[in-house]
Amino acid sequence: MSPLRNIVLLLVLALLVSPMVMAKEAAPMSTDPVLEKKVNKIASELRCLVCQNQTIADSHAELAVDLKNQVREMVKAGQSQKQINEYMVKRYGDFVLYRPAFKPTTMLLWAGPFLLLLIGLTVLVINLRKRMTMVKDDEVLSSEENERLKSLLIDESAQQNKTGQEKNNKGKEDKS
Repeated sequence: MSPLRNIVLLLVLALLVSPMVMAKEAAPMSTDPVLEKKVNKIASELRCLVCQNQTIADSHAELAVDLKNQVREMVKAGQSQKQINEYMVKRYGDFVLYRPAFKPTTMLLWAGPFLLLLIGLTVLVINLRKRMTMVKDDEVLSSEENERLKSLLIDESAQQNKTGQEKNNKGKEDKS
């Protein structure tokens, strides 16, 4: 074998084996499973400020990892979930909580969906009522309008019959 071929084979082998050597199983952040469970419980109630639709427990963003480590340190220091949540709200605002407290600053957040539903139902009812009055108004015709409608229908029917007879006569002539 040529030396160049040997070098290429060694490089290919090194590239194939290197990920296996570098890969390792994820180590738990804490050796205490009770502590880790408490950290994950608290972290599952805090929103990732980068992802916004994930908790910091689920997110892999750097900020989420830092916040989770900060929660871990606060739990190790003996702080309660309420104290940790208060610290996070003070630092990042109510948005960091998945379930913010009901207070004047978050009232729209809690009442918003119900207000939108109420507005939507109101618009629906108004439109349905308008439509019903339009249908009722259309149903009642004066006797003069009824007579005009009958005459128009009779004229239309007569014209269709005449056109149909002409087509039949023309078809018969073409066959002859």
